[in-house]
Amino acid sequence: MNDTQILTIALSTAPTMLTVLVGILINNARLGDVNARIADLRTHIDSQFHQVDTRFEEMKDLWRSELHRVEEVLDARLKHIEER
Repeated sequence: MNDTQILTIALSTAPTMLTVLVGILINNARLGDVNARIADLRTHIDSQFHQVDTRFEEMKDLWRSELHRVEEVLDARLKHIEER
């Protein structure tokens, strides 16, 4: 192969390589955007789960207090029956 043939091959493949390189760079930038959106979504989901956890804790406290009240009523009734 002489220099002209090598130059012809190099010049014919250069546009293809440049196109592929530009495509890779654009894809990389778009993947960065997707990763940022996924991070935002994870933050949002974490905050939603935190709210659900807080609500469960509130309900657990409410049930505890209600059950304690029922227990006191039952104790009072039992004591009243035992006194008869």
